Amino acid sequence: MPPSPGASPSPHVHASTVQREFTVKAVVFGIVFGILFGAANAYLGLRAGLTVSTSIPLAVITVAMFRVFGRFGHDGTILEANISQTTGSSSSALASGVIFTLPALFMWGIPPSLLQMTLLALSGGLLGVLFMIPLRSLLIVREHGRLPFPEGTACAEVLKASEHKGSQAKNVFLGLAAGAGLKALTSWLQVIPATIGFKLPLLKKAVIGVDLSGALFGVGYILGPRIATVMVGGGLLSAVVIIPGIATWGASRALPLYPEQVLPIAQMSASALWNSYVRYIGAGAVAAAGIITLVRSIPTMLESFRVGLRQFSATGTVGEAVAVPRTERDVPPKVLLIGLACVLVLLAVVPQTLGAVGPFWHRAIAAVCVVIFTFFFVTVAARIVGLVGVTSNPTSGMTIAALLATATVFMLLGWDNLSGKGAALMVGCVVAIAAGISGDTSQDLKTGYLLGATPSYQQIGQLIGVLSSAVFVCLSVLLLAHTFGFGTQALPAPQATLMKLVIDGVMGHSLPWSLIGIGIGIAVLCELFRIPSLAFAIGVYLPLSTMTPIFLGGLLRAWMTRKRAGQTEARVERGVLLGSGLVGGEGLLGVGIAAVAFIHGSRPAGFGTAWAGSPFGVQLVGVAAFALLIGWFAYRVRSR
Repeated sequence: MPPSPGASPSPHVHASTVQREFTVKAVVFGIVFGILFGAANAYLGLRAGLTVSTSIPLAVITVAMFRVFGRFGHDGTILEANISQTTGSSSSALASGVIFTLPALFMWGIPPSLLQMTLLALSGGLLGVLFMIPLRSLLIVREHGRLPFPEGTACAEVLKASEHKGSQAKNVFLGLAAGAGLKALTSWLQVIPATIGFKLPLLKKAVIGVDLSGALFGVGYILGPRIATVMVGGGLLSAVVIIPGIATWGASRALPLYPEQVLPIAQMSASALWNSYVRYIGAGAVAAAGIITLVRSIPTMLESFRVGLRQFSATGTVGEAVAVPRTERDVPPKVLLIGLACVLVLLAVVPQTLGAVGPFWHRAIAAVCVVIFTFFFVTVAARIVGLVGVTSNPTSGMTIAALLATATVFMLLGWDNLSGKGAALMVGCVVAIAAGISGDTSQDLKTGYLLGATPSYQQIGQLIGVLSSAVFVCLSVLLLAHTFGFGTQALPAPQATLMKLVIDGVMGHSLPWSLIGIGIGIAVLCELFRIPSLAFAIGVYLPLSTMTPIFLGGLLRAWMTRKRAGQTEARVERGVLLGSGLVGGEGLLGVGIAAVAFIHGSRPAGFGTAWAGSPFGVQLVGVAAFALLIGWFAYRVRSR
């Protein structure tokens, strides 16, 4: 039976109970696992345009490690495990904000330094955590029963269950090994193809493909059949409707069609048609879907903003000397205000943060924009994820809205050159990170509220997680940029490409608006037919080969849980842990390949697929390898 609105739960660990919580062991585990999963999520986001929450796999792995240490007399408590996952999970949200925006700077030819990327990541991360502190008592405590915070509640249940059984962690580790193993075969040894595909008969230039990616398959299982089906539907619209339609319509045109400058449509391949036309249609669809999601949330946004202002102003009046129970202690208001002042000074005074935007007063205006947009969207994001979860947080829409406003202000001030575009993007970067971090922080605080954790320790853990993971996440992005490049087939960086298009369109007046308009129409039609517009738009925007393994993962989840009374929850949990491991394994090895390439100056050459014989043999080997992965995954999910 769900709790009544506003009712206080009985915490797993009572406020009067003394239990180890904020320990060196818990924090170190959180830092190490956070760095690893943050790098993996950065790779996934650059490849597929989405990231996954890592709180649950981090919690399970931490409990397993505590059990190992327990054999030597150093066991851990449930509150220590909670601090560990809280510290580690912040890195994934931070990675999302970084990869959604900063790769655009590489595409513009003005790559940021590691120092600049780290300062921006720290600014966004710290603002996201700090602005959430005064909102905890309202959103987590007083709104208990109204805001379910699905990931936070699920993580609390996993931690409670892990006190009695420790076998769950095995699925995460097996997933890590399987994801890394498949990635090694496709991208390191290169003995099987990374992508398989074939042309469809009768439809001009229609190509169906599948990326042999364990990470994308795992993401599909995590998302579930409905969203996975919607996403592949968007991909099919691009591959078998839009591209053949353009190819048929333009077959007789002798001249290139804008924005293509060189080739006529008849001479363009399917991938060239996608790059020149479909990606603009997809960009319009994604931007419109993000903004529609944001507009739908306007009542929530205004209410959240009003309550946030009230809570923030009340923070400074709280007396620090008043004795409060352990489970109600937040970070002192003095620390909050000092932290906000430090971030504001960092943005306005340190030139390396926002780059060559101009004199001090230019940076001061940009810093004020950052703080205003960040506070607004943090309050919005925290409430939205309380209702629908982290995966449905419209971070893209919030970032686009912040970019549109900032780019307009900069354009009116005459800062429409490349440095102005870069500065506008950096404002969006900080906002995106802060919105993501606030959602993650609120979920973690919900977990702690149900377990009976100390909020101030969790808030400090989040701050430590931001400070410790920022440089490693940014280093991973630099390595991936050096090895694969952004906007390429290996790493399309879809969200960052979209942000680049938004800023270029506002400041340069150069977008093909007819194509953007078609994308907007697609998003509106999705809303009219009650189809999740953002998921469908991402499918339109990304190649079909990226969507296909996601669909297969969602399809397997539907089959594994269909008419399985009493087994559905367990199979979903095992599959989510396995899928999270696949994401982590492939992402970590992808970053490892980038590091090796950076050291040696070139990517691993591998052995090649010539051993498989004909092209058909190569395709057959790819199909067999992926079928084995799916069969093994299904076997593990069915195992009790």
